[in-house]
Amino acid sequence: MRDPNAHKRAREMRKNPSSAEEKLWSLLRDRRLIKRKFRRQYPIGPWVADFACPAIHLAIEVDGPSHDDPDQQKWDEMKEEYLRASGWQLLRIKNADIFQAFGEVEAQIICAIGD
Repeated sequence: MRDPNAHKRAREMRKNPSSAEEKLWSLLRDRRLIKRKFRRQYPIGPWVADFACPAIHLAIEVDGPSHDDPDQQKWDEMKEEYLRASGWQLLRIKNADIFQAFGEVEAQIICAIGD
């Protein structure tokens, strides 16, 4: 079901990616990673996934320091529950891993694609 508010938020979020999102997008864009098409700031119901491969229902969230906050973690749990109930697999990646272990991040995504 299309949520017009989620689509509007997604458009706005695409204009201001974090540096970690920009770096990960450099890997995912233009089918660079094993020929899978990823979308950035992709609406799924009332939520917006940082990245998604709709063909295989894989969503990727890039988690910065704000995701350590207990209130934010509650939102993250609700989002994760919704995505899983909707048939999506969710992969969470920390900002630090994108900058310090990019090869491992790439391997995690490839593994998730293969599941």
